[in-house]
Amino acid sequence: MKLVTIIGARPQIIKAAALSRAIRNHYADQIQEVIVHTGQHYDDNMSQVFFDELQIPRPDYNLHVGSASHGVQTARMTEGIEALLIKEQPDFIVLYGDTNSTLAGAVAAAKIHVPIVHIEAGLRSFNKSMPEEINRIVCDHCSTLLFTPTKAGLENLKREGFSIDEGGVSTGSTTAVPTIDNPKVYHCGDIMYDNSLHFADIAEEKTDIIQRLGLTGKPFILSTIHRDSNTDQPERLSAIFKALIQLSKECQVVLPLHPRTAKLLKTNLDEDLQKQIFSSPNIKLIPPVSFLEMIALERHAQLVMTDSGGVQKEAYFFKKPGIILRPETEWVEIVETGNAILADADEGRIMQAWQHFKNNPPTIFPEIFGDGHAAEFMLEQMLLTNTRK
Repeated sequence: MKLVTIIGARPQIIKAAALSRAIRNHYADQIQEVIVHTGQHYDDNMSQVFFDELQIPRPDYNLHVGSASHGVQTARMTEGIEALLIKEQPDFIVLYGDTNSTLAGAVAAAKIHVPIVHIEAGLRSFNKSMPEEINRIVCDHCSTLLFTPTKAGLENLKREGFSIDEGGVSTGSTTAVPTIDNPKVYHCGDIMYDNSLHFADIAEEKTDIIQRLGLTGKPFILSTIHRDSNTDQPERLSAIFKALIQLSKECQVVLPLHPRTAKLLKTNLDEDLQKQIFSSPNIKLIPPVSFLEMIALERHAQLVMTDSGGVQKEAYFFKKPGIILRPETEWVEIVETGNAILADADEGRIMQAWQHFKNNPPTIFPEIFGDGHAAEFMLEQMLLTNTRK
């Protein structure tokens, strides 16, 4: 069986590590994987380091699309992916999550009838002003095999017309081969949980970031900010950083700076706020970190404050409370269990969430993201489907 895996953004590279590792360890004689990097993230700190660190096979192709508007970037990717699918003739194209790379892969594959496997299917923020929401909906409705990490994802797909049986899987009939018109849905657990379990101890051995930042034995808040809905709006970005300044009076704050955030700090924040941020001894602004460094920071943090969907979830994996800098989340379970709070870009709500978790640190984190073997399950289902074909 031949798979073409599309990656482009940093989280996709990390997720692909789990699938590539499972192929290497369990299916090397049955599955050939062709990796296509769209070049959506092209900064070495945001991309290349992950291939080196996570032992992901080098991409067979790189489209080098770089940064552009949504339309231009997606169009370039679609053109490049279509050409490669025609050349490679895979049994499936594997798409992750909800980026422009995901959308381009879905459109290119669906148009030329290459079956789509969507990993992280069914996630919804119910906010279509987010480009990611459009991308994930389109991909789901173009897919043949949909692997959802959560029960909420399963219910979302059911509401949208996918047929879901009591066992959490679906197909139009029990004997028919799944197709784009007769897709199959699986509730399988989260592939990032596979990675977190695998790399947690490796991170402790291979990175010294805690020692290097002088954080050994010290409580600290880990924060990440990258969504354009926060970085590109001065009022929202200012509210978040005002809260970070308040928090830094009580606790160290560590903020790995996404390139977009680093660029916009100096244009979207007033001079006085910038001065407070850059002069604060308790706010550590650092360059983007590797995946292993991020895991180490998450494991040692007292609390995680982020607008990243992946980081919200990883905080939960490592039993850390989370403050979500968005009005909604696709990972509703972590909020419903009381282990994360939606604070949006609101200084008052952020501080209230901090006080809540400081006074009532959560202790129960139900196992809602699977058993750490999602990648193997997905590959088994692909093989079964391909055999029937």
